Amino acid sequence: MVGPGAAEPSATEPALEVGRRLAERGAVVVCGGLGGVMEAACRGASERGGTTLGLLPGVDRSEANPYLEVAVPTGLGEARNTLVVRAADAVIAVAGEFGTLSEIAFALKVGKPVVGIGTWELARGGEEVDAIRRASSAEEAVAQALELAER
Repeated sequence: MVGPGAAEPSATEPALEVGRRLAERGAVVVCGGLGGVMEAACRGASERGGTTLGLLPGVDRSEANPYLEVAVPTGLGEARNTLVVRAADAVIAVAGEFGTLSEIAFALKVGKPVVGIGTWELARGGEEVDAIRRASSAEEAVAQALELAER
């Protein structure tokens, strides 16, 4: 699960539902461990008894959102984005700033499927690149991500 650390309800509401649905399907929510979309997804997963793992940018566990079951301080700053992607079988991106864009790009580079809800659109030389699967709801995003992860 990737998305901005500071997010509006238009992003946190679908992230909350993504977390719930991932937990209901037995998936572990892996994220950057901070606030915004990450916290919302972890909260949703926690509400349904799911497992949450956060790879924190700093060295202090107290920076973690309160819904993380496992908080791993990496001390890597934004470089921890690569660890988030590597730990995932598929990436669901909700909204996003440049950190989210870096996670999407890295996921695509290493062959991890990316499903997006209201996130970045990609273009190369002015031509759209159709690399991110689009979902209009949390339910659709989770179904697509889990199906793609199984492949």
